[in-house]
Amino acid sequence: MCFLMLNYAVLCSARGEVNFLEEMLKRLEKILNAYHGDKGTLIPILQEIQGEFGYLPEELFSEVARFSGISQNEIYGVATFYTQFRFTPPAEHTVKVCLGTACHVRGGADILDAVERELSIQQGGITSDRKFGLERVACFGCCALAPVMVVDDNVYAKMTGTKAKQILMEYGWKDKKA
Repeated sequence: MCFLMLNYAVLCSARGEVNFLEEMLKRLEKILNAYHGDKGTLIPILQEIQGEFGYLPEELFSEVARFSGISQNEIYGVATFYTQFRFTPPAEHTVKVCLGTACHVRGGADILDAVERELSIQQGGITSDRKFGLERVACFGCCALAPVMVVDDNVYAKMTGTKAKQILMEYGWKDKKA
């Protein structure tokens, strides 16, 4: 498929990454085939790449640049400008704690603190086993349920620190103090 990326794959063969990179290239090729190299398609291409991989693998930027005629620097500039794009693989489970007004006055910050302590990460972080990522959200729009925590797409209402820990355990978190 792509000369530059296949050369990169050969360089990575000593680390056993060739099959992974070849698979990434096949998946990328399917995405790019839907476009015609038009400059105005960069954001949709990046969105599809992130949808496919869960993040934007920087290893693929050279192929996107070759296809689109846009420099890797420009692509990186666009991707870093928009907060929707990420450059690291996401965690298996994303925990979001609401700190909107209703959640804040009902203890949202305490829930966030409890989850940070339990997972030993700060907001924006990912556990070392990549099982959990933690995010702070301004508002979910379900203020009557405050304080709210969302794990993946599941909303949990009237949260407490104890309830948060129990919910994390339902998703496979192991209590390190037990």
